[in-house]
Amino acid sequence: MDMLLKEKFMAGWEKYFPGAELPVSFYYTDKAPGPEYMRSPAGHQCMIGVLNRARRGEALSFDAASIGCFGGKRYAGFRAELAPNFEYFLSCGIPGKLEGERYKKSPQLVAEMMKAARKFAAPGKYIVFKRFDTLAEGDEPDAAVFFAPPDVLAGLFTLANYDGAEPNGVICPFSAGCGSIIQYPYQEKGAPRPRAVLGMFDVSARPFVEKGVLTFAVPMEKLARMTDSMDESFLITGSWEKVKARLTA
Repeated sequence: MDMLLKEKFMAGWEKYFPGAELPVSFYYTDKAPGPEYMRSPAGHQCMIGVLNRARRGEALSFDAASIGCFGGKRYAGFRAELAPNFEYFLSCGIPGKLEGERYKKSPQLVAEMMKAARKFAAPGKYIVFKRFDTLAEGDEPDAAVFFAPPDVLAGLFTLANYDGAEPNGVICPFSAGCGSIIQYPYQEKGAPRPRAVLGMFDVSARPFVEKGVLTFAVPMEKLARMTDSMDESFLITGSWEKVKARLTA
């Protein structure tokens, strides 16, 4: 972790987003984890709910065995194959056999969507989540994930678009909740102009976050540029002061 970036971000966050929740970062590693390793759950377990512990400051480490749902394994890059009858699961279901989520109009549409989906393989055996303030010098985070209400999202969205001419510095792809905070921001890494990812619109994941919260995931190279822009951006204007006053109200 670039400790100068960490220090600069932390100072700017407290100055311009007082009282707002710190982001959670993630990175991949082959190094065997310590006490933060998550054991295999007994049954199905949504990864988003477990990550609430990381939001509270606890380090968490997962591998393919310790993620308790097909989607989490896939969008963390630990499983390439889809769950059986996935095209029916995401759409209309199979009467008497499988309840459908009805997020897509037809199985054929799901199949077409998945055919066009980008492949993603985890670059390490483990994925580690740490709240930003707990990152150590030896950590190499790939992205920062903010769990944020509308006023904070407005600030992050505007800051993410501050230094770019094209209007889509933030994308909002159709995705599972874990895809919007892991796969999509990871795949923005190394792009000439990496984009932030607005997410947590997944209806199945929504019960595991507060009703007024969405996610905003930022590749680290973009977070560095956003941090450098803070002191010259809209954040120093009276317009933001009006919004900022509501963050601690």
